[in-house]
Amino acid sequence: MNLSLPVFWKHATTVLTGTVVAQAVPLLVAPLITRLCTPADLGEFSVWLGVIAIASTIGTLRLEAAMILDHDSDEQQTCFSVVAYFSTLLAVFITCALIFARLTGIPQAQKISWFGLMTIGVGAWLTAYNQTVLAYATSYRAFGKAAMAKVCGAGTIALGQLAFLLIGAGGTALLGGQILGLCIGLAAAIYLLSPPLPRFFLVPTRSQLGYLKKHESFWRFSLPAGLLNTAAGKFPLFLVGAKYGLFAAGLFALTERILTAPVSLIAASVLEVFKRQSVHEFQTLGNCKAAFLSTFKALVLLGCVPALVIFAFAPDLCAWVFGEPWREAGEFARILAPLYFLNFVASPLSYVFFVAGKQKVELLWQIALFITTISIFIAPIPLREVLLHYTIAYSILYIIYLHLSYRFSKNAPAGTASFRGPAPGPAEADSRHKTGR
Repeated sequence: MNLSLPVFWKHATTVLTGTVVAQAVPLLVAPLITRLCTPADLGEFSVWLGVIAIASTIGTLRLEAAMILDHDSDEQQTCFSVVAYFSTLLAVFITCALIFARLTGIPQAQKISWFGLMTIGVGAWLTAYNQTVLAYATSYRAFGKAAMAKVCGAGTIALGQLAFLLIGAGGTALLGGQILGLCIGLAAAIYLLSPPLPRFFLVPTRSQLGYLKKHESFWRFSLPAGLLNTAAGKFPLFLVGAKYGLFAAGLFALTERILTAPVSLIAASVLEVFKRQSVHEFQTLGNCKAAFLSTFKALVLLGCVPALVIFAFAPDLCAWVFGEPWREAGEFARILAPLYFLNFVASPLSYVFFVAGKQKVELLWQIALFITTISIFIAPIPLREVLLHYTIAYSILYIIYLHLSYRFSKNAPAGTASFRGPAPGPAEADSRHKTGR
């Protein structure tokens, strides 16, 4: 089957429509939430959510990315079993470790409520398994059903948080709404997509160990790279909270929500389709240059307008939409706008590293990014100067990242290293296999 550009955008539009709806409710409810909670409440919630994001990355072992390449039903069931097994172990370990930290009086654990401590492991498990189910949907182009599941989850999160705030649950409302939405979103995804059920054993089976061996590049290189990427994205929030307080962390968290909206609305949708097209072109043509260039041009055009609007009007928009106490979040957004524009363009195209088998190169880049991020945010300078230096350094690294992605899309080496191309990909899935049986 020849995947042409119109087909690409047909799938992208399907994903985008669902994602827009999924994000519309949180964005519409956000002005109400910011008037019912304080920046400190949002800061605490964002730190809690950041820990879940990091933990869920570990829980998947990045094997959800391998799901796109393996279409055999037995292999996919094994993938679900491995993810379920390791994410469960991780959730239990995290919960026990946090309870121990609280009982022994560790200051960081004392700042989080008991409800927050007891739900980090659960949230990590739900997030990890949901990511795997959505990857399963992508492997069979079930973009419409995946979009419906996202709508259910995101809508429940937003409405749940608002309802809990209205009944006076305070900062816990944000955490409770998030957990409720994750449960509903996962339940909807399982109902709509009917993925293979995982098999649980006390110890990994031979087939599960074999699957880990077959896809060792994902947990050996992609997992550390993904973990560093997630940590680099969340550590600024952690460090802002530690150095400048939860109030500043709440402002910074709202800034990230504003700036990541275009990524969530468009870039993430394009990624779901670009994954499938790039794999197909690489397996049939030996490169995915055409898919890379068409996606790159579209992302640049789509990202320019939001970036310019944010740069020009963010402070006044934040004060008008979210309330005057949040105006400074707009100042932060103006500083970070160029960085998030490059993030918008680079995020979907980064899948080329998986397709071309260049996880080692990505890991090196992620290490450089992580070191740069930590070095900047621990510097003893005012927060605005930190954000300016962060934008400049991160932008330079993103430009390098885009250059490497383009070279690998052509099946070209980086520098003088030889490139032998990817291993022959799996056969296309049986056309008779229907998702959501």
